[in-house]
Amino acid sequence: MYACLYAPNHPDALDLAFDLSPLVERTAPDTVIFDIARDTDIPVCGGGTGILACGVASHPDAAFHAARGFPGVTVIPPGRESEVLAPLPLSLLTEDPRILETFDRWGLCTFRDLAALPEDGLAGRLGPEGVRLRKLARGEASRPLRTGRPADSFEESMDLEYPLTLLEPLLFLLSRQLHDVCARLASHGLATSELHLTLNKETRTYRPPVPMRDARTFLKLMQLDLSAAPPCEPVERVAIKAEPAGPRVYQAGLFLPPAPEPEKLEITVARIAAITGQENVGIPELLDTHRPDAFRLKPARFPDIRAPSPSFTAGFLSLRVFRPPQPLDLARIGRRIQTLAGPWRTSGDWWTSEPWDHDEYDLAMMDGALYRIFRDNRTSLWFFEGSYD
Repeated sequence: MYACLYAPNHPDALDLAFDLSPLVERTAPDTVIFDIARDTDIPVCGGGTGILACGVASHPDAAFHAARGFPGVTVIPPGRESEVLAPLPLSLLTEDPRILETFDRWGLCTFRDLAALPEDGLAGRLGPEGVRLRKLARGEASRPLRTGRPADSFEESMDLEYPLTLLEPLLFLLSRQLHDVCARLASHGLATSELHLTLNKETRTYRPPVPMRDARTFLKLMQLDLSAAPPCEPVERVAIKAEPAGPRVYQAGLFLPPAPEPEKLEITVARIAAITGQENVGIPELLDTHRPDAFRLKPARFPDIRAPSPSFTAGFLSLRVFRPPQPLDLARIGRRIQTLAGPWRTSGDWWTSEPWDHDEYDLAMMDGALYRIFRDNRTSLWFFEGSYD
């Protein structure tokens, strides 16, 4: 079944339709058609609500013509479309002046007049368009809805009566706005991958690792962020805007170990950043240079940690790097060295203020420990670079 709302003075008709069904077509600026179940309760239309009429039928176009042609609520039983639509004027079928002029010359005024004509005769005189209009007049035309996502901005804003200087009342307001925005996202079957918080004229952006719509998670992220970096001035205006995105789809494996949700991991990362500083939290990325241990931290954007990890068949060693390198007295440990491999000479950045020139060695000690050491040729000093696991 399909329902059509004719609401020229109702700005929220589209939202009302999405509240009743996820399949909604905005047929005209003042008309929406949506798919409904047979037992769906549609709000009674009245002149005071801005919704002038509602039509319900087995086909979307039949519901459209019923809503545009009859006042109030019109429910067309299956199989009686031609009978109910019969008295409607032909101007509801088309706006083409040439076709309407042709119907007028033929003496046709209503849906009943057009539906009574033979199909072959209309096809011979008006072509496929005549056949289509006849099916519409009989209520037999069937088509899928031209659905689309809502044009909602998913935004909440508030101008405060007096400035806020404390974090607790600000979080109370943010909690209410976040719940409204996330509830609207959920009603449309969406999530958000980017949330913007505007305090006065300052905008802060929160990008979760996966699209989500959990208001409590966003509120905790905002609390940690605002605690670490409070607003520069008392807050007089608050606005939250969510960029809609498709929700995360995940299917757990039967033989995968349980792992924390990405939302919980994001809060953990935010708590660590509040203690150590945002610049000290992230994913290491190697730099395009031969300088030893040269890397930078990218913002933490973790993949789905519950996905199966690749399996390795060959053994490997990992180097636990000492930062900074530890001074080494080679004469004191010389007797405990079992094997020495090297040197591997590396140097670079001689054109900058921080060049390096190292001779690197691998050490195997009598007790089984493995180390990477190097000699700084600029200072002739030795250092522990790291240990192998």
